[in-house]
Amino acid sequence: MSIIPVTVPTGAIRYNTDSNKMECFNGTKWMQIAVSSPDLNGGARGVVPGGNSSPDGTSESISYITISTAGNSTDFGDLSVGINANTGGASRTRGLSLGGSFSPARQTTVEYFTFSSTGNSQDYGDLSVARAELGCVTNQTRAVCGGGSDPSSDSDVMDYGTIASTGTFVDFGNLVDDRESVGGGISNGTRGIFYGGTSPAQNTIEYITIATTGNSQDFGDCFDTEIRKQGCSNSTRGLIASGNSPTTRKRIEYLTTATLGNTIDFGELTVARRNVGAVESPTRAVFIGGEAGSPSPAKYNTIDYVQIASTGDAVDFGDMDTAGGTDGVIVPCGNASSNAHGGL
Repeated sequence: MSIIPVTVPTGAIRYNTDSNKMECFNGTKWMQIAVSSPDLNGGARGVVPGGNSSPDGTSESISYITISTAGNSTDFGDLSVGINANTGGASRTRGLSLGGSFSPARQTTVEYFTFSSTGNSQDYGDLSVARAELGCVTNQTRAVCGGGSDPSSDSDVMDYGTIASTGTFVDFGNLVDDRESVGGGISNGTRGIFYGGTSPAQNTIEYITIATTGNSQDFGDCFDTEIRKQGCSNSTRGLIASGNSPTTRKRIEYLTTATLGNTIDFGELTVARRNVGAVESPTRAVFIGGEAGSPSPAKYNTIDYVQIASTGDAVDFGDMDTAGGTDGVIVPCGNASSNAHGGL
C-alpha cells in the first residue's frame, strides 16, 4: 500500500505540544509565532496631558509611566495647545483630556490619545459648558464630567460623552452641591464618585450610576474640607490623596465604591502636596507631581505609590520628566488617566 504524501499549505498554523508554542508554516519549515502586548511597555499606563508649568502656567506636554514598574515618566507627545486645570478620563484604549484653562478663559476643549502608541493628541469635540478644575469618572464606554470652575455658570453641571466616538458632551444631570476644584476618577464600572471641592469648601462625597443619567446622590464624607485632592480606584476600593485646607496634606484616605459611608485613613504620601495626578492598575495607585500651597507654590517632580489592597504610607516610584516645562516641572492638577482603572 502506498502512502499519500501530505502537503502543508503555506500559512498553516499548528500547536506544538513539545514546545507549548503556536507555529506557522512558512512554506519550508514551521516557525514559532511571536506574541507581543499592544502596550509599548507591556502593561498598564498612566498618562498626564497638560498641567501647570512656567512661564504662563500651562503645558502642552503629555508624559506617561508604566504603572507596574518604577522609574521616571517619559515623553508621550503633545496636546494641540498648552492647558492647565484640565481633567482626565479613559477607556482601555483611549485617554481623554477634558476642559481646563488658558489665558484668558475656561475651555470646552476635549482631546484624545491612544494608550498603546505615543504621539500627539487629536480633537474629540467639546464639553457642554466651558470649565476647569472639574472631575471625571468613566467606564469602558462613557466619560461623565462633574463640577468645575466657570464664572458664567453654576458648578453643579454634569455632562457625558461616549469615549470611542467624537462630538459634543450632553447633559447628564446635576450634582447635589456646587463644586469647583472637585475631585473625581473613582469608579467601579457601575458607580462614579465625586468628592471635595469649593463653593463653599466641601467634604461631602456624591455618586452616580454611569450608565444612566440623572442627579447625583449622597455617599458620605471625606475627613476634611480639603480642596485640590485627587483620587483613583480599582474595581473595589477608591483612594483619595493630597489636597490643602489651608496647608498642603500628605493624607491618603480610602472608601469602598460599592457601599456608602465616610472615608477611612489609609496612610501618607512621601511629600505633602496638592494637585497631584492619580493613576492606577488593579493593584497599585501612583501619585504624580503636585505643588506646595500658596502664596508661591513650589512644584514637585515626586512620583510615589501604594498597594491599593493594603494600607500604609507611599514609597518612591521615580520622578516626572521635564518635557515642556521651562522650570523643569509640570504640575498635573488632576488631569492624569489610566488604561487599567477600576471602571474597566
